[in-house]
Amino acid sequence: VQLVESGGGLVQAGGSLRLSCAASGRTFSSYAMGWFRQVPGKQRALVATITSGGDTNYADSVKGRFTISRDNAKNTVALQMNSLKPEDTAIYYCNAGSGATMAMVYFGWGQGTQVTVSS
Repeated sequence: VQLVESGGGLVQAGGSLRLSCAASGRTFSSYAMGWFRQVPGKQRALVATITSGGDTNYADSVKGRFTISRDNAKNTVALQMNSLKPEDTAIYYCNAGSGATMAMVYFGWGQGTQVTVSS
């Protein structure tokens, strides 16, 4: 199983980015999928999840600005990030896990994709 994140970059505050996660090695349509982010010295934090049925959940800090979606035919999960803030700066990762809370993740972490938001 391999998870490959892409789409990060440097953007000014207020800008947008769209992250993509490509999963290979098995079909992920039956899994809940999540986006996480991590800054140096802090634990990885859950940002958004989407269940196999398409229900979505967001951390309070990104609610109304980020949108998670999935394309089961392509085995991909996306994170549309709008109105970006400097505090959104982090490395972003995706993974499959145990439902909306992602209390357990199922696979090894990919390399992630760096998002940097300048003020």
